Amino acid sequence: MIPIIKREINSFFSSTIGYLVIAVFLVINGLFLWLFNGNFNILDSGFADLSPYFELAPWVLLFLIPAVCMRAFSDEMKMGTMELLLTKPISLKEIVLGKYFGAVILIIIALIPTLLYVYTISELGNPIGNLDVGSTVGSYIGLLFLVFAYTSIGIFSSTLSQNQIVAFIVAVFLCFALYYGFEGFNSSSFNISQLGMKAHFDSVARGVLDTRDLLYFLSMTVFFIGITIFKLKKQ
Repeated sequence: MIPIIKREINSFFSSTIGYLVIAVFLVINGLFLWLFNGNFNILDSGFADLSPYFELAPWVLLFLIPAVCMRAFSDEMKMGTMELLLTKPISLKEIVLGKYFGAVILIIIALIPTLLYVYTISELGNPIGNLDVGSTVGSYIGLLFLVFAYTSIGIFSSTLSQNQIVAFIVAVFLCFALYYGFEGFNSSSFNISQLGMKAHFDSVARGVLDTRDLLYFLSMTVFFIGITIFKLKKQ
């Protein structure tokens, strides 16, 4: 599995994809959080708080992660290298996990520079250092688990078509449907919004690490990785 992870990371950074993903993520967040007027602008809010970033980041990642994952298997199938890859002394499960963790590592690298936002907000606080550490740590943990789930959906979508654009569109649709699609569907007897990722992400972002929320994201991740392996075996 390690050789596949290295292969994926090298392929990301041997072309412009890896650098472009990191640059786009940081530029979009930076523009909305610090320059553009609106609900996400931290300077306009009057509070030294990172909550606008954690509201914005899931939506940016909803498009960015499918763009990273769309070529994972669709490109292999289109170029005819999937059969060659399967002749190597490595199992299909290890191939899928290698591609999955390669994409996850790239997204985590993109998230690391945003830790500068934490320092900036801490310096802007009155008094300096007035920052809700529990909420911030919880939000980053929630964002990390959201990355796990989004990436598994993106990897699965890349097995559905040899066309990368189709794989991208399917991944964006699935990520959106599972993140926000259940919001607003509440009743007196059952809160259906709990089936969506947004409700669980918001719960973790409050700084309360409920095992039910973490298990939800892990279950979602394992499910999509599992059906990815199943589909490739069937093919």
